[in-house]
Amino acid sequence: MHSFPQHLLDGYKHFMEGRYARETERYKQLAVGGQSPTTMVICCCDSRAAPETIFDVGPGELFVLRNIANLVPVYEPGAGQHGTSAGIEYAVNALGISDLVVLGHGRCGGIRWALGPQKPLAQGDFIGKWMEMLAPVTDQVATYTFLTPTERETALERLSVRNSIANLRTFPYIKEREAKGELTLHGAWFDVSTAELWVSDQETGDFVRPDVQP
Repeated sequence: MHSFPQHLLDGYKHFMEGRYARETERYKQLAVGGQSPTTMVICCCDSRAAPETIFDVGPGELFVLRNIANLVPVYEPGAGQHGTSAGIEYAVNALGISDLVVLGHGRCGGIRWALGPQKPLAQGDFIGKWMEMLAPVTDQVATYTFLTPTERETALERLSVRNSIANLRTFPYIKEREAKGELTLHGAWFDVSTAELWVSDQETGDFVRPDVQP
């Protein structure tokens, strides 16, 4: 029988002696009262781009949904299993979040794979099927031959965020709450190498650096 990963046990020990010891009451309150985050973040599974770390938040502050390349499908209730759509529905309708952030990041493996040349990823190729929802945008960026491969990846990473926000607006309850001013959609992009954060301008869609950089 394989033992549980030791580095996780070491991390848990550090958590218990550090953060949990400092925030015991906070955890107990969350256990009794439940969660009530006001912000949801849809982000990539990439281990280098954890929103809890990037935004330095504590327990109960963010409702986080992670998938390959931070993609959001269009609203299709009858189109099979949609873990992402279920998470969105819960955050908006059950938790009543007021801000929904789609967070992309630099050097995204899913985006790099989408731009090809693609290689089969184990049996079934789930990633290929998943990334198909971004195909129209990917095909367009692939024609930008005047850009270097790295520049094309960055362009698609950011356009993917915009595409996900557009898909969010196909959800009736999101469109309704946004129109009432009860929900705001945001786009952001994080550079893993430099830790720069870029956010999408609400009016133009351009990615700009906020005045909070170190």
